[in-house]
Amino acid sequence: MELNFTKCHGSGNDFILLDARAIDLDDSSWGRVARALSDRAGPVGADGILLLTAGDAGSDFGFRVFNSDGSEPETCLNGLRCVVRAGFEALGLEKALVRLKTSDAQVSRDAELAPGVYTVRETVGPVATDPAAVGIRVSAPVIDAVVPGLPSDRAFTALAMPNPHLIAFVERVDVEELVALGQWCEAGPALLADRANVSFVEVRGADLFVQTFERGVGLTNACGTAMAGSVHAAGLTGRLPFGEWLTVFNPGGRVRARAEGAAGGNAVTIAGNATFEWDGVIEIDPATGAVGALTVVRRRDDEVAAWAAAVAAP
Repeated sequence: MELNFTKCHGSGNDFILLDARAIDLDDSSWGRVARALSDRAGPVGADGILLLTAGDAGSDFGFRVFNSDGSEPETCLNGLRCVVRAGFEALGLEKALVRLKTSDAQVSRDAELAPGVYTVRETVGPVATDPAAVGIRVSAPVIDAVVPGLPSDRAFTALAMPNPHLIAFVERVDVEELVALGQWCEAGPALLADRANVSFVEVRGADLFVQTFERGVGLTNACGTAMAGSVHAAGLTGRLPFGEWLTVFNPGGRVRARAEGAAGGNAVTIAGNATFEWDGVIEIDPATGAVGALTVVRRRDDEVAAWAAAVAAP
């Protein structure tokens, strides 16, 4: 079959975006498509694929994401912004309620993060700390504490966004240590019901820097739910106040973020870029994952340049 797509990214977290409202594929086929198109050695390469899906009685449109390993997480906030942009453009909207895999999100067009950068605001929640929601097999919520059975003596906060996160505040991110711990979680240990995203977070004044080993992806430029979870965890542990906007930096760029805490229903809002880089058409057999010819039909160099300038700005 022939697929039309847009190569896009949110904060450097890059994806292949498809309008799937009229495409009928089962989950196994979408998993094969994700693995084939996300392969960095292949013709495109990405952290995963994004699907704009049809709305229903309770939502304006829907969102699905398949990671580069073919798995489907509960959500992906960097990817959500890109799908929201596609949904807005397809339906003529500037705000919407979007159906996610196990929850929903309130989204709207927002003031530009930087000149020429299309920006989307997304609000999700409530953030949960209940071990059953996080999928961590411990007896009580883990908040800034050592996790029994985890091969690390660092203090972590375990959150469901609703996808599972383990977040540790550190003086300086040690990428080698982060990757080793992320790979341990990725191997499906008994401690975790369905693996986990692992993040190391630096507090930089009133802002944060977050780096994440993402479940189903690996070390990534950015993970939106990890950034949202880190802002909530900073408030939960008293490092930064709830209810205030801050900047969250990551290797791929930055977003604006605000965690409301219990007084605001434990919701978190992120405002970040939804950058479209280029549009293409590719042949793929969803039954086998075999990839054919790729044609680039449009390049969006102005958006690429706008984001590069935003990242370079202090």
